[in-house]
This record gives sequence, structure tokens and C-alpha cells, in this order.
Amino acid sequence: MRMMISTLTLLAGLSITGTALAEGESCGDAPKNHWLSEQAIKDKAVAQGLDVRQVKVEGGCYEIKAVDKNGTRIEQVVNPVTGAFVSNEEDE
Repeated sequence: MRMMISTLTLLAGLSITGTALAEGESCGDAPKNHWLSEQAIKDKAVAQGLDVRQVKVEGGCYEIKAVDKNGTRIEQVVNPVTGAFVSNEEDE
């Protein structure tokens, strides 16, 4: 029983650590003077075919709320330094 609890505790700790590392790697922690402008992020999304409704800072990332070419509302998380799309979430 102790071994099972220890294993579960270890796995939970690794899961939390892994999530924190993934988020840190995705958007980084660069100072804002190294970030692309909100307009540059919007222009990049428009070039990808998105109809951008909002760009905002969320945590250490930009978050874009937009509508794709199929009319689906999405939230796109973007690295503020590189402009790379980090994750995509569709509204249902």
C-alpha cells in the first residue's frame, strides 16, 4: 500500500512539473521589450486564414480569439517572441 501511494505521489509530482516545463518552454519568459507587437501577432494569424476578434496577453503568452475559415471559433495561444502557434482550442 505504501509503495502504491508513493508511486501515485511521484507520478502526480512529475505531471505537475512536466506541465510547468511545457508551458515555460512554449512561451518562455523573455522580457516584454523582446515580444512581437499585438499587431504583428494579429497579422500572422490573418495570414493563416483566421478572422481575428481579439488579441490579449494571457500568462506569458499571447492569446488570439478568432474564427477559422469553417466558421469555428477558436482560441490560439502564441509564443510572444517567435509568433509560433503553441496550442489551439476550439469552442464547442
